[in-house]
Amino acid sequence: MVEERTWPSEWLRGVLGAAILAIVADGETYGYRIGQRISEAGLGTVKGGTLYPILNRFEDEGLLASSWREGDGGPGRKYYSVTPSGADTLRTLRTDWREFSTNATAAILGKEPSP
Repeated sequence: MVEERTWPSEWLRGVLGAAILAIVADGETYGYRIGQRISEAGLGTVKGGTLYPILNRFEDEGLLASSWREGDGGPGRKYYSVTPSGADTLRTLRTDWREFSTNATAAILGKEPSP
């Protein structure tokens, strides 16, 4: 079994919202599965006390929509999907992230940023 890496919390705070939005944009999904996908991506374990407030905020901001579904023999689940506003926001985040991460990498590694 591969040991999970622990990243500085300030790094995760900076990328978690964008990662959550991108995961939901891949297709309608529920909170527990979003947490699994974040872990599978190598970002570590995200607790419900961190994940669900972000999902609720995105829903309040109109970036996500949700619906409850009955479970197969278990409890129901709240499924999330990206709204058109959320898709627009994600496109902007992806563009901005490319520039920011290039500049941050250059600053940290002591190289000139790419044009």
